[in-house]
Parts: sequence; C-alpha cells; structure tokens
Amino acid sequence: MRKTDREPGPEAGAQAVAETPIMLAGSAVSLDPAGAVWIASQRMLIVADLHLEKGSSYARRQIFLPPYDTDATLAALSLLITRRNPACVICLGDSFHDLNASDRLTPGARASIHQMQHGRDWIWVSGNHDPETPKCLGGDSADAVQVCGLSFCHEPDIEAPGEGEVAGHLHPSARIRQRGRSVRRRAFVTDGRRLIMPAFGALTGGLNVLDPAFADLFGKPVRAFMMASERLFAIAPAALRPD
Repeated sequence: MRKTDREPGPEAGAQAVAETPIMLAGSAVSLDPAGAVWIASQRMLIVADLHLEKGSSYARRQIFLPPYDTDATLAALSLLITRRNPACVICLGDSFHDLNASDRLTPGARASIHQMQHGRDWIWVSGNHDPETPKCLGGDSADAVQVCGLSFCHEPDIEAPGEGEVAGHLHPSARIRQRGRSVRRRAFVTDGRRLIMPAFGALTGGLNVLDPAFADLFGKPVRAFMMASERLFAIAPAALRPD
C-alpha cells in the first residue's frame, strides 16, 4: 500500500463505521462503504458515475489507460447488488463515458448488466456524458427520479436550494493529513440538505470537496464520509485539506 493510500485514523478527526445512516432533508438514507446510497424502506440502491468504457474512449484518442475498467466496475456493482438485493437500482448519470460506449461493451459486459437487472427495476438517469441512455441494455430512462421526498439527478442544480437533492457529477474526494502523510480518497459530501455521491467507476478520479465547485452548493459546513476498504470514515470539517 502506498503512503498516500494509508487509511485514516481517529487522530485525523475520523470515526470508522461499516455503514453510515444519515438524515437527508428529513428522509433516512444509508451511505454504503462501496460508494452507494441505500434506502432500506424502498430496497433502493443508488450509484453514480459508472463511466463504462472510459478506457476504450481514451484509447481512441491514443491515450492508453488500463482496458479493464468496465469489467472492474461491473464486478464491483454486481457484488454490491448481490449483498443488498435491491428491488430498484438507480444509476445517476454518466453511466457510459460517451454516446457510443454501449456499442463497445463486450458480450460479457452486456450479459452482466442484464443479469443484474433481472427481477428488479432499473433506472438510467441521463448525464452530461450520456444524455441518451442505450435502449438495448434494458431498464428505464429518466432525467431525474423523485422518491421519499428526495430528488435523484445527475448534476446538482446550483440555482436551487438543494433540499433533498442527491446528485453525482462532481466525483467528490476528501484529503486529510496524518502523521505527516497525505490520504486522499473518494467521499460522500453533505450538509444535511443536499448529498453529492462519489463516482463508482473504476477510472473516475475525484475532485477535492474543498474545491470552489462545491462552495456554492452548500449553505453550511459540510460533512465528508471518506471511503476506505470496507469502511467509511466521518471526517471532521477541520480535518479536511485542500490539494
């Protein structure tokens, strides 16, 4: 494990938990350490920013990334679905890295998606990378989904108050320092009204939660929940560090 990948400890203002229940605009949701939102009352699972076929998209521009990102992302999603057994899965946009990504899926990847969809509702929310989701892969398409007083969409609306909004798009990550070492990992970020989810895709990277892009989305100090192995760490606001 590299130095920058060390898991944070309590001295960094972090508390280890396996799953984090939170209240979001009066609704109870749980933050799953795999990087998903779980609504137990609806047996609903939400993931964001799969970016399937990102590797092959870059390869077409002569930028060569590891070509296994789709398989890795779908394998992680399959494990999560097996563990949760949801009645409904919502993918919050940018599920596909570009408009032609679904055409580049291998037969195995297509079969994996269909297998995960079997026996449950599946909703592809449109994103900026995939404004039109492929009809050949099953499931329903929507611009946004309203459930339990919450609004699930891809890109947070900076013009709206954000009450009950759950979005992706920004790929939040948190950075802390402990024992002179830097730790930076994907994270959930929320102020209790709005929640921005981490990207689920294998090659998606992240934007520091202290970046100005987040500043206008939240009306008060945010809480970040950092992903680390099979746990989440609740990071105190004072412990967050810019890049």
